[in-house]
Amino acid sequence: MSSKFFNVRVYGILINADNQVLISDEQEYGVRFTKFPGGGLEYGEGLTDGLRREFVEECNTEVEVISHFYTTDFFVKSAFNDSQIISIYYLVKASSDIKFATKTIVFDFDGEGDTLQSFRWVSLRELRAEDFTFPADQYVANLLLKTI
Repeated sequence: MSSKFFNVRVYGILINADNQVLISDEQEYGVRFTKFPGGGLEYGEGLTDGLRREFVEECNTEVEVISHFYTTDFFVKSAFNDSQIISIYYLVKASSDIKFATKTIVFDFDGEGDTLQSFRWVSLRELRAEDFTFPADQYVANLLLKTI
């Protein structure tokens, strides 16, 4: 039996009133990476429900899903296992007060541990695909830049 499987991920593109997009710097399994906020879909969960849960878990912020932005249409292998990643991106807006701290320096984590995360607001005028670690996020960053 093959150990390969599909890994469904859901991400939110949150843009604030200053035309800045929220990005997440993370460290897991000793690997540092930058991505859009979001994560893995749990069994039995719908896409938008999963996205809202991820924002509450990661950002302590409730979001409203505005519209679908992009679903990966090319092969992406996980950087962490033998799964094929399918990523769905939505435009979202905060529906509760933003309660998380943001940083200005990449990988500026508070504390220590196996799993670390910090958030940054990046101006859409300064955003570059190279700011992101994974191919799908890079592709979405380029799509986002074409829409502004």
